[in-house]
Amino acid sequence: MPLRGVRGAIVVEEDTAEAILSAASQLVQALLSANPTLRPEEIASCFFTVTPDLTAEFPAKAARQMGWQDVPLICAQEMPVPHGLKRCLRILIHWNTDLSSSQVEHVYLGQAAQLRPEWEFPRG
Repeated sequence: MPLRGVRGAIVVEEDTAEAILSAASQLVQALLSANPTLRPEEIASCFFTVTPDLTAEFPAKAARQMGWQDVPLICAQEMPVPHGLKRCLRILIHWNTDLSSSQVEHVYLGQAAQLRPEWEFPRG
């Protein structure tokens, strides 16, 4: 079975634990909605990153709170690129699926859609 990457991003309103967990949850829910066959038991691993201005909470905690108990999760900090998008939370899910790369739906929400306009969600 092939391993596919599923990408997503969202801008967090402020650097608080509540805002980070809410944004992470919203992003994961949108990815599940866009990829209805994605199930936690098919996830090899999940990698969250945040820009250096987000430090109040680990975004992976939101996935744990959603029941992803057996999914290997990790968080890291993005490079502090001066012209980069501020307060940005990104995700990369490594998904074991028979879907082709073109069938995987990536999700970029709100202001984060400027990073990948072709993956803006919801599709319009």
